[in-house]
Amino acid sequence: MTLSHWTLSLFAAALLSGCATTNRYDAAEDVHALLVAVRNHDRAGFDAHIDRPALKVQLRGRLVAEAAKAHGTDSLAVLGAILARPLVDLAVDQLVQPDVFAAVAETMGYSATKPVPDRLAIASLLRPIDETTACAPRKKDGPCLLVFHKDAGSWRLVGFEGDTGMLRVGPRR
Repeated sequence: MTLSHWTLSLFAAALLSGCATTNRYDAAEDVHALLVAVRNHDRAGFDAHIDRPALKVQLRGRLVAEAAKAHGTDSLAVLGAILARPLVDLAVDQLVQPDVFAAVAETMGYSATKPVPDRLAIASLLRPIDETTACAPRKKDGPCLLVFHKDAGSWRLVGFEGDTGMLRVGPRR
């Protein structure tokens, strides 16, 4: 590789890493707003920073898959899962609430008694998956917990990849 090719490669790598940083910082602004809405139990703010249909489909799929895994390939269990879809939909509606995601935020170290981290701190934790998708892991190098997707200029929560036991409805203990 000649010096000019090496310089061009280095420049391209710098540009690409800059795009990832820009996307993370851009996403961090919306994640910050979501955390503020969760902390303040602000339903309208929460709804503005989630993609409710996408999140509901993702959670429904997770709950049905976990139920199927727990019951194996028993045909009665599969039939029960199909018939229970309205109940699953009701459960998912109850899970897509600011208070439920406040419990998730607490497992990540956030709480109503602490200030929400600034955008730079949030950006440093976000992991780009591609140009329009990023995730927030529970720990810096851990698996993704929350998945965000950019659509129409905003980053919205579209997925929860953690243990579904973290999604708690009702008072915190």
